Amino acid sequence: MLLVDSNVILDVVCDDPTWARWSREQMRARSLVHPLAINGIVYAEVSIAFNSMDNLDKAMDALGLRVLEIPRPALFLAGKAFLQYRRQGGIKQSILADFMVGAHAAVAGVPVLTRDGQRYRSYFPTVEVISPDRAS
Repeated sequence: MLLVDSNVILDVVCDDPTWARWSREQMRARSLVHPLAINGIVYAEVSIAFNSMDNLDKAMDALGLRVLEIPRPALFLAGKAFLQYRRQGGIKQSILADFMVGAHAAVAGVPVLTRDGQRYRSYFPTVEVISPDRAS
């Protein structure tokens, strides 16, 4: 299993002029090795690109993305990572989506495909992060 971050999916569905090709190629290549998945947080973030839930669900199916529930241990870990972020001077007042995705990946022991690997690497060092600066 591999969790796909919302920025990668939005690149593909919105045909981002800078990132769509990289994101599409990474999803295609990684799907040959791992089943691709998202969680409810990513689902909500990606929903901004769709006018209906039915269209969103069809797009997720077409991309081969399965929606997973976030386990409670991951929710707990996300809170702890956010606390660390705040103690290190982070200014956001509410928990960031990346903490929920990163904690989910850490607890499930699966990699994350994202364009923004720094936060994942900083707060979830056990998670394999696949990003433009480290894609193989």
